[in-house]
Amino acid sequence: MKKFDIRKIKLRTTRLEDIDDRMLLINLYATQAITLVIGFIWLLFQGRNPFNLFKPGDSMHFIYWGVGLAAAVIVLDLLAARIVPDEASDDGGVNDRIFRHRPIWHIAVLSLVVAICEETLFRGAVQYHIGPYWTSIIFATIHVRYLKHWIPTGLVFCISYALGWIYMKTGTLLAPILAHFIIDLVMGLVIRFRREE
Repeated sequence: MKKFDIRKIKLRTTRLEDIDDRMLLINLYATQAITLVIGFIWLLFQGRNPFNLFKPGDSMHFIYWGVGLAAAVIVLDLLAARIVPDEASDDGGVNDRIFRHRPIWHIAVLSLVVAICEETLFRGAVQYHIGPYWTSIIFATIHVRYLKHWIPTGLVFCISYALGWIYMKTGTLLAPILAHFIIDLVMGLVIRFRREE
């Protein structure tokens, strides 16, 4: 039997065009699963019960906060799309590849998975230690496809900070999850049904 040798592993850069649709989805779901696992482990090391973060609290005000933030972000994003040139907000075609030919139900599932996984790690675990500002810097940095352009990077930072703020305001992770879900769902549907120029 052959021994595994870590020195023989070779890394190479891959272009988006080289990845087929199936592999793109596998990568997306795998990274979200890793994000969720890291979030849960981090919360357990903090001595906190991850499931308590998902309790709605005494009232359903988190719905107003989540829907309100999502509506504000969507309006700002659509306005920015009209003002900002396409090349200044280019993400390398990743979002287009993810959402363009996806069925509506799958866009909803993707949006929900991303919202739960990312909010669990960033708002639930990371923000607890370093606050919303530094969490938002990390959040914007991991969205590496936007880093080539300052406008989308700034938008991701501001959205992340707002998600952290409504989490602190409501005391439940359901508020930022709801906002994140609605934002991703609506923007995914906009990409899905956008007419070609």
